[in-house]
Amino acid sequence: MPIGEFGGAPPLASEGSPVLTTPMYWMYEMAHASLNPARAVTDATKILFQNPLNPWAHTEMGKSIAAACELFERTTRRYGKPEWGLDETEVNGIRTPVEVRAIWEKPFCRLLYFDRKLTRPLRAPQPRLLIVAPMSGHYATLLRGTVEAFLPTHEVYITDWADARMVPLAEGRFDLDDYIDYVIEMLRFLGTNMHVMAVCQPAVPVLAAVSVMEAERDPFAPISMTLMGGPIDTRRNPTGVNNLAQERGIDWFRNHVITKVPFPHPGVMRDVYPGFLQLNGFISMNLDRHVDAHKALFANLVKGDGDQVDKHRDFYDEYLAVMDLAAEYYLQTVETVFIRHALPKGEMTHRGVLVDPSKVTRVALMTVEGEKDDISGLGQTEATHGLCSSIPDHRRVHYVQPGVGHYGVFNGSRFKSEIVPRINDFMLSAADPKSLLAIAAE
Repeated sequence: MPIGEFGGAPPLASEGSPVLTTPMYWMYEMAHASLNPARAVTDATKILFQNPLNPWAHTEMGKSIAAACELFERTTRRYGKPEWGLDETEVNGIRTPVEVRAIWEKPFCRLLYFDRKLTRPLRAPQPRLLIVAPMSGHYATLLRGTVEAFLPTHEVYITDWADARMVPLAEGRFDLDDYIDYVIEMLRFLGTNMHVMAVCQPAVPVLAAVSVMEAERDPFAPISMTLMGGPIDTRRNPTGVNNLAQERGIDWFRNHVITKVPFPHPGVMRDVYPGFLQLNGFISMNLDRHVDAHKALFANLVKGDGDQVDKHRDFYDEYLAVMDLAAEYYLQTVETVFIRHALPKGEMTHRGVLVDPSKVTRVALMTVEGEKDDISGLGQTEATHGLCSSIPDHRRVHYVQPGVGHYGVFNGSRFKSEIVPRINDFMLSAADPKSLLAIAAE
């Protein structure tokens, strides 16, 4: 999330005053609307200078004008929710169509199932995996590579969290307790023989949900729990973004980043941490890199380097697509996880009941960290093993992936070649009651 995963929001001009944050969203909408005429003119100019019948289109000046128009359009665009684009996978060497459909839904989340249209029955059932995506500003499609890596060998489900500005106020609030409830409800809906994986921010609520289910001896508790790059104990090897929460305090976040959704969005008047403000925080962390990337885009557009242009478009179409977070969820998470460290201190509660990870006895545990993770520092996820003290040693494993940062924990070539096989082995072993989980974690 913006605290603990992507960095904090930029400071505002008026320290400690909610006066500016109240109309902030409304001013943003007005500014965006005011750009529509300029965007229309720019779009028409781009079409003109890309038309092969226009002799200027084949000149350096014409290409530069068209490139500048595209840069203006892309930097002023509001990016919508990306598509999954996972139309097929390979199962046992056979190309298999995939249909993405919602099978469970509540106001703030849909549960998506990647239905593989198998042409022949499998020799043995494959593990069923629920991936809990971060509710952290970006859409669940940020985990497209994660889903793609598991599709050949698993039945995959993923949480598709809703943009808070699209949820009517009448649907009620959504906080960290609700998040935990949603995870429990989804696991019960999916039934037995499930594995759950939390990527980054949801490591805390997933651990809490499993702890609650184990304390109640819930028969629908998952077989295994895999936590990847999550902020279980941010006191360990704290990063810059972890320290931000400690330095600012919860009142600063409440006064500076919370605003109300304006008309005509369905969630009008809902308190949110808006996506555009989160995006400001994301970009400001590595501003030079983003500026250089757009300079390179301009140069590649002029040169006609289609491969590099497509790579830029694909990355930024995903990166710049952001959603609003419900204010109560965001503030409760910042306070509970990053300021009070309630879970590792044994003080976290769910609906007034203490969350006790030591109650977890039946669920196998795997934690994964990146050696160079500068968002969830090394050791923060490993702390889970100390909290889940009742899990037998032969049903737990910790793995540190050398040479990767935060995003390399759940995406990229090393994730696919080195992390995924280990997780596969772990889940298969966890489902086998006779196995001692002899996993090579080194």
